[in-house]
Amino acid sequence: MDAFRHKPELEHDGARSASLGYEEPGSYGCVRYLEHGYPNPLVRWHYHEEYELHLILGSSGRVFVGDYIGQFEPGHLVLTGPRLPHNWISLDTPATGLPHRDILLQFADAPMRHAAEALPEFAEVLHLLERARHGIEFFGISEQAEQAIRKVHATQGIERFAVFVELLRLLTRCTDYRLLSSVQLQSLDDAKAQARIARIIDYLTEHSSANLSMARIARLEGMSESAFSRFFQRATGNTFTDFVNRLRVHKACQLLMETDAYVANVCFDVGFNNVAHFNRQFLRIKGVTPSQFRQQASACFARR
Repeated sequence: MDAFRHKPELEHDGARSASLGYEEPGSYGCVRYLEHGYPNPLVRWHYHEEYELHLILGSSGRVFVGDYIGQFEPGHLVLTGPRLPHNWISLDTPATGLPHRDILLQFADAPMRHAAEALPEFAEVLHLLERARHGIEFFGISEQAEQAIRKVHATQGIERFAVFVELLRLLTRCTDYRLLSSVQLQSLDDAKAQARIARIIDYLTEHSSANLSMARIARLEGMSESAFSRFFQRATGNTFTDFVNRLRVHKACQLLMETDAYVANVCFDVGFNNVAHFNRQFLRIKGVTPSQFRQQASACFARR
């Protein structure tokens, strides 16, 4: 078996040529504009260190963000976080292709964090960036976003940054959205609580294939089981058991996409101890069986 043949590619700066649609190096500041058509070498299963706000202008097809597989059409607007794999495969393009299918912006994490530390007014953007770790699809603001993205491209210096900040405000205030990839987190206003849930999630993620007990985690946090249960559900939107199942299904999705391991082996590798239970949980969370998910995902790796 050709294992790991489906791992996403890491996109490096060296591959970001102006011939592919990128702005010339040195011509932009903290936010970079990109546009391209379809087919294009940039259309592939990949990830990068930057956030990416991606708007589809033409065609419809299948979108892949992390372990999410769905449909897209013109006006599809998604913000992806650093190192979150993604790809858009058009299924209805003419034989001659599309000269303009995608426009997008890329920006790094560090400048956003530094701005939030120096400017209290910028802090609300951090909640948006946390959600972007799972990919955010926005509804009802595509036209406004397109105007702002194009204006970013048409401006320089402080004017470009001002337009970018206004675009961030639009995204931050948008309430009609959905998170795409598994394992959702809610925003907590209390910084101490935010740090605690982050620590818990890191532990669960690292040990998701082990025999995890809510009672043990509660003891580690110095909380009663009932208090921990309430805190955890408020912070994640899920019960402890459901969250662990989602973590394991998320890991299963990665193995199904990136390896040729048998479904039964994937089941046990991610921490389930019963294949029938694994199949039921996978179907409940993803809407398809593990085998169907692998079949759908195969289209993601086709280069067109």
